[in-house]
Amino acid sequence: MIRARKRFGQHFLEAAWRDRVVAACTPSPEDQTVEIGPGLGAITLPLAARVGRLLAIEVDRDLASTLAARALPHVTVHTGDVLADDIDGVLAGWLAAGATPRFRVVGNLPYNVSSPILFRLARWHAAHAGFTDATVMLQAEVADRLAARPGTREYGVLTVLTALWADATRVLELPPGAFRPAPEVRSALVRLEVRRPSPAVAHPGVVDRLVRTAFTQRRKTLANGLKALGTADKVDVGRVLRAAGVDGTRRPETLHLVEFSALADAWQAATVL
Repeated sequence: MIRARKRFGQHFLEAAWRDRVVAACTPSPEDQTVEIGPGLGAITLPLAARVGRLLAIEVDRDLASTLAARALPHVTVHTGDVLADDIDGVLAGWLAAGATPRFRVVGNLPYNVSSPILFRLARWHAAHAGFTDATVMLQAEVADRLAARPGTREYGVLTVLTALWADATRVLELPPGAFRPAPEVRSALVRLEVRRPSPAVAHPGVVDRLVRTAFTQRRKTLANGLKALGTADKVDVGRVLRAAGVDGTRRPETLHLVEFSALADAWQAATVL
């Protein structure tokens, strides 16, 4: 019997929930699907029978070996960490072998690295125009952060930076008993529909820097929280805030993406003067 390994944050989906999760992923024969963390293959097997091609990325060598030994048609098993530097090349090579650049992502994300994996998905969005959506299982608290509104405690870096590339929708709630071993928290299946921000964000890299810096000191006003970054970039923070039409006495959790984008535009303009 294979036991879950705590160091990998493993919680295996119970068979009773498999069909509901697979149905929520809306698989079709035209799909190229990347599964992150297939584990025991609870959703890999039914997905493999319903999609055109599937790339399963599993960090646990024993689980990956067991899944590969099944020799499922149209399934490629990659043993490795989805956060490793080489994974982008693995994905690019797999896509190149297919008939279309379009692909979808599914996965039961380990709770201890779910946010870094979501940021990796953002990287895939930037690199691959064919990335259409991701349906992932997350700790309910992380799902709350993805859907948070400005001014709430949950609103933060993950909320804003995910909004740069996707709309998040909760599609299924899962109790602790849906997994083995049962986690101590509730879970949620979330769909991330890939899209371009509207209005368009001209400087996403600058938005990323500003958001991460501001929320690192979220108790400070924007004027104070961005002071060190302004010094490093030789930018007059007060002038930039005024140019963006943003009150420097506000705190970062009150700003919408469009305001961070305006701030990034003004910041970029100030650095090239």
